[in-house]
Amino acid sequence: MAERETTVGADAGIHGRPAAQLVKAAKQFSSRIELVKGTREVNAKSIMKVTGFARKGERVTVRAEGDDADEAAEAVANLIATEGH
Repeated sequence: MAERETTVGADAGIHGRPAAQLVKAAKQFSSRIELVKGTREVNAKSIMKVTGFARKGERVTVRAEGDDADEAAEAVANLIATEGH
């Protein structure tokens, strides 16, 4: 399992276009990817679960498990941090 912590960078948070881009990126990996904030965990490949998950400046943990877990966690964490800049 790979895990990365990041801070949401998009002005809109994980909502709308940033959420769609996050899900699109997550689906490129075979690993199971979850976003974790506090006690809440959501599937990073589900637009319904990801939309509105976190606001700008909030800390999110990306967890990935599978053959490409390290790459997946890194890519999704970087996207969350940089989207909107």
